[in-house]
Order: sequence, then C-alpha cells, then structure tokens
Amino acid sequence: MQKEEGANDRKKQKALSVSIKEGCAAGVSSSIGETYITPMALAVNTQPLQIGFLNSIPGIAGPLAQLFGSKLMESLSRKKIVMLFVLMQALLWIPIGLLAVLVHFNILTSNAPIYLIIAYTIVVIAGSVAHPAWFSWMGDLVPASDRGKYFSLRNRAIGTTGLVTVLAGAFMLDLFKTQGYILLGFALLFAIASTSRMISYILLRKQYSPKFRVLKRDYFSFWQFMKKMDNYGKFSIYLAFFNGAIMIASPFFAVYMLQYLKFSYVTFMIISISSTVVYLLSIPIAGKFSDRYGNVKLMHVANVLFILTPILWIFIKNPFWLIGIPQVISGLANAAFIIAATNFNYDAVSPEKRGLCVSYNNILVGAGMFIGPIIGGLIVNYYHPSALNPYLFLFGVAAFFRLVVGLIFLPGIKEVKKIKYIPNFSMEVTHPWKAIHNDVSWLKHIVK
Repeated sequence: MQKEEGANDRKKQKALSVSIKEGCAAGVSSSIGETYITPMALAVNTQPLQIGFLNSIPGIAGPLAQLFGSKLMESLSRKKIVMLFVLMQALLWIPIGLLAVLVHFNILTSNAPIYLIIAYTIVVIAGSVAHPAWFSWMGDLVPASDRGKYFSLRNRAIGTTGLVTVLAGAFMLDLFKTQGYILLGFALLFAIASTSRMISYILLRKQYSPKFRVLKRDYFSFWQFMKKMDNYGKFSIYLAFFNGAIMIASPFFAVYMLQYLKFSYVTFMIISISSTVVYLLSIPIAGKFSDRYGNVKLMHVANVLFILTPILWIFIKNPFWLIGIPQVISGLANAAFIIAATNFNYDAVSPEKRGLCVSYNNILVGAGMFIGPIIGGLIVNYYHPSALNPYLFLFGVAAFFRLVVGLIFLPGIKEVKKIKYIPNFSMEVTHPWKAIHNDVSWLKHIVK
C-alpha cells in the first residue's frame, strides 16, 4: 500500500511539472486571445457597444458551458473531457484568423464584427467546458498546504511566457500596420494561438490523472446552491458583482488608448503588459500571504487596489506615468485577487463537489461579466455628460461600483482555513483609505 502511494506521489510531482509547461503553452494562446481580440475588433470597424457585446456574451456563455462540463464528469473521465475540448479550442482559433484574411481581401465586407463575436464566443465555450474537469484534476494533484506556492509558481511561468508573446505580437502588428497589412498580422497571431493550444493538448496527454468519480448523489441544482447561501455562496455573489464592476471599464482601456490617446500598438502593448510584469513579480508574495494569512484578507487588499486604478486613469495620460502608477497598482491587485479567489475555491469546497460548485460560481461571475461590459458600452455610447470625455466618465463610474461592492459584500465572507495572525495589520473594508495602518513590519513575515 505504501509502495503504491509512493508511486502515485511521484506521478503527481511529475504531473505538476508537466502542468507548468502545459500552462505556458496554453498561456501563449490565451494571452493572444485576451489581449488582441479587442484591437482586432477595432480593425474590422467594431463599434463601442459591439465591443461591450464582444466581452459580455462570452462572459455569460463560458460559465453556462462550464455547467455542461461539470455534468460530463459523471460519464467521462476528467482527462478525456479536458483533452477533447482543448483540442476543439485549438482548432477554433483558426476561423478567427481566417476572418481577418477575408476582411483584408474584401471578400467579407459586412457584418465582420458580428462574425467575430460569434467565433470568439465559441472559442470561449470550448475552453470553458474543459475548465471544471481541469480545476478538479489540479485540485487532486496539488497538496493543500502548498497551493499558494505552486499556483504562484505556475502563474508566474504562464505570465512570463504570455508577456513575451504579447510584446512580440505588438512589434509584429506595428510592422504589418506600416506596410498596410494589419489584418494579416492579426491572422498570423491567431494562427500562433491555435498552434500553442495544440502544444498544450499534446502536453496534457502526458499528464497523470488520479482516479476520480463523480457520483449522482453529489449533484445539487443551481437553485439549491443559491438557496443555501453559505459562506461559499456569499463568496460567489461577491465575485459576481465585483467582476461586473471590473468589466464596466476593463474592455474599454484598449479602446481609450488606441482611439483617444492615439498610442501605437507598441506603446499600447507596453502599457498593457506593464501590469503583467508587476503581477509576475508580486504573485509569489501573494501566494505566501495566502498560505500563511488566508485568502479573505488578500481579497480585501485586491478590492481596495482595484478601486484606485480607474480613478488614476482619469488624471494620467502620459505613457510613462500610466506604467508607473495605475498599472503597478493593477498588477498588485491582479496578483492578490487571482491567488485569493483560486485558493478560496479549493479550500472552501470538498473534492467531490468542487467541479459543480466552481461551475455555479462561474455562472454568477459570468452574469456579472455579461452585464458589466454592456453597461460600459451604453455609458460610452449614450449615457454620459456631454461635456465630459465618455471614457473618463466611465472610469469614474467603474471605481464607484468597485467601492460599493466591496463595502457591501466583503465583510460577510469568512476565512475557511487556519491562518496566522498578522502583527500590526488590520483591514477596514468599510474605510478603504485606512486599509493598512500602524506599520508594515508584518511584511517581513511574508517575504521570508
């Protein structure tokens, strides 16, 4: 028995190593998609409200697809589900690149934004069906005591790879743009996204998957999940409203930089990835913070930082200062929030119910991500004071909603694991400007 457990432990360690490589390949694909889908939309003459739909429709379709993915775990192994839909996603990037080619050669002269929204939504759906099985699979591979450490390491590797990819893509797009072939540049980028996702698929085939079975008795409906409204339910409601508040402004930073500030693709991308650099540098600290002091405190920190970023974008227009202030804060916020939310999902739910709970959680998140960009698009198009730049007004509205969501929902979420006390540290979410006071001697406990 001990010999078998030892062999399984070795398989798990090897699988975790493979997962980092697989994540880097997947990260190239997702970085291209998430970063360049809006610039491509602008290149095919997509309007601001349509930009909102480009972000909102996949935002709700993805979580609904995750519900289907969680049900598949009753009849198929987690590994089969992940591999099948990752392969599908790799192939589905190709039509997006083909769309750019057709528009470039004037073969497709109308409705390109609508086709782009549909194609990108299908790509998101394919990846989303695989997510519950992958999330459950990873939960059985990573030791509970090391989740913050491992996921910070994995996310850092993925982020670094994605960073190099999007920066290289920006230089490539600027080169294609100067020659009058910008849409062909986008086509090449999405061909790379397809290829890298295929590499991810190949690596997943090599990754060990522990035996696991979802029983029908572990199933409960979405309405049962909502009616229970326990600590995890409150966390899910917070994520729904918070992601909605985030997405009011997030899809429009790219539009603001490219259309109003008239930045080149390289300048736009350097500003965009600067927050990723900060994220990569700070995520190990966020991981250690999570393991030692819990995820709820980390969510408080992230919420306060996310309030500040759109406010700073209202007043700062110089690329250097955009990188040095709001993007630094954004990177810190992302590191704190991603680690906190990921680990809270693992800590708060039993392995048997993890895939289903995460699916329901993401349906609520998807609802927020669906509504947020539409609100943003309506504000930019119609509902803003005529005397103000619509994007600056939008950033102020987004900051207000981020504040209100934190004030209402964060105090009701409780930590679910044993944590250490942080000396001379307190978080007062009801007074965000007093978030950290006394001194910062507690930092030495995290960075050791």
